[in-house]
Amino acid sequence: MNVEGEHLDLDALNELKQVMGDDFSLLVDTFTNDSVARIESISEAIASGEPDAIRRSAHSFKGSSGNMGAPRLTELCRLLEELGHNGQVEGSHELMEQIVEEYEQVKQALSQI
Repeated sequence: MNVEGEHLDLDALNELKQVMGDDFSLLVDTFTNDSVARIESISEAIASGEPDAIRRSAHSFKGSSGNMGAPRLTELCRLLEELGHNGQVEGSHELMEQIVEEYEQVKQALSQI
């Protein structure tokens, strides 16, 4: 399996590419730029120790990751969202590290499409 296929749902992305046409590259750029702010927001929420802030921030990134066909990233955000929903902070740092690592893989894979 190629790198893109490990981190992206290529069928979903190809469908999105057909729908978006020439605007697909703008969509990828927007996702990439917005993701930096979303990751920062999650980091700040974790630093604050506020489970509801963690839940909200993770939920937001989960949605955009799902829309971009990044299943692993979506799942990691879902797990972090669930932690916050359950009023937990423990384990959030580890999940955040995984989210950042997976985001970098997704960003790299998107750049190759």
